[in-house]
Amino acid sequence: LHFWADWCPICKLEEHSIGRVAGDAPVLGVAMQSGSGANVARVMAQRGLGWPTLVDADGSQARAWGVHAVPAFIVIAPDGRISSASVGYTTEIGMRLRLWWAG
Repeated sequence: LHFWADWCPICKLEEHSIGRVAGDAPVLGVAMQSGSGANVARVMAQRGLGWPTLVDADGSQARAWGVHAVPAFIVIAPDGRISSASVGYTTEIGMRLRLWWAG
């Protein structure tokens, strides 16, 4: 899971890394505090972002996952447990290592 916001400069720095990782592993984005679904779709199209994204307009998904800041990267292991969770900038290699560690 990748929690992000359209206004977040750190999220924007991570976009290309997320996109490359999404080419090799399932990634679901969660757009927080980013307006309507139409706005999120427009931003994603403008930036060339292609992974599936849930619009968390009311913050309920962020609260459910305990996310209070963006960007946040949560890795769910094959057995369904949360393998790792991080907030702030993560490099592509950092993302890939977390995925590898999860199995």
